[in-house]
Amino acid sequence: MYVLNGPNIGRLGTREPEIYGSDSYADLVRLCETTGKELGVDVEVRQTDAEHEMLGWLHRAADERAPVVLNPGAWTHYNIAVRDACAMLTAPLIEVHITNVHKREQFRHTSVISAVATGAIIGLGLNGYALALRHLATS
Repeated sequence: MYVLNGPNIGRLGTREPEIYGSDSYADLVRLCETTGKELGVDVEVRQTDAEHEMLGWLHRAADERAPVVLNPGAWTHYNIAVRDACAMLTAPLIEVHITNVHKREQFRHTSVISAVATGAIIGLGLNGYALALRHLATS
């Protein structure tokens, strides 16, 4: 099972803490790995600011028929290449956003990913990742 994170997620803890909170990216990785161990599933957590790298990871997940938890970051709102790679997935895809994007700027209200995702968890902080992993492990 993959947990994939897009641009700027690696800056958690220092990036606009008034919006994203004080938890670091290391805290996010630890949470996902701990949740995976509790559930008895292998969880691989990755983050990139490079579109081509994300596409490669999504292609690999598609080839492996692996479930994905995805926080596409800013790519959520405009990146058709990431959306198309998500559409190739045959296992469930859960879109996760740390903040409630619908309470933020208007441009953040639209996701090109949601139409190809199994579900979305929005605005529950890092807990959204744990909930997504629990859902995938029991589906």
